[in-house]
Amino acid sequence: MAYVTAEARQHLLDAVAQAIDQLGVAVAAVGDAHELLDEVTADRLERELFRPLQTAYGRGQRTHAEFAARHGLPTKTFEPGPPGASSRGVDGFLDGAVRAVGEADGALARLQDSMLPVEVGDAELRAALAEMRRLIGDLPGRARRFARLRGR
Repeated sequence: MAYVTAEARQHLLDAVAQAIDQLGVAVAAVGDAHELLDEVTADRLERELFRPLQTAYGRGQRTHAEFAARHGLPTKTFEPGPPGASSRGVDGFLDGAVRAVGEADGALARLQDSMLPVEVGDAELRAALAEMRRLIGDLPGRARRFARLRGR
């Protein structure tokens, strides 16, 4: 039974890492978009998209490290996604960020739906997954609204 639990915990940790990696891609894409904007618009992008995304990314990394430490599993170092080509433009970067956030949210939702966090008995992890989803849940809508209102 202990071996099955250990495998389940490792699987859970790997799935959380995949979601965090996607958040890293989104962080990089929003950062790339930021570089192409004027100061006022860039400040709005930072406030409306980057800060909540960065908060979720940091929360995910902390969750991963804490879960790994609680269960004696190896940790991972996370890096933001690779820089994008500036030819994609602000809208292209925002579209990429929205896709990555959607992937991350989908991965987190599948974890929650799987009941694996309940089966391994980790209340802290369950709370952290819910918090991460709360932080990123409205980011796609915010990104669409930002793109629509940009320059107005």
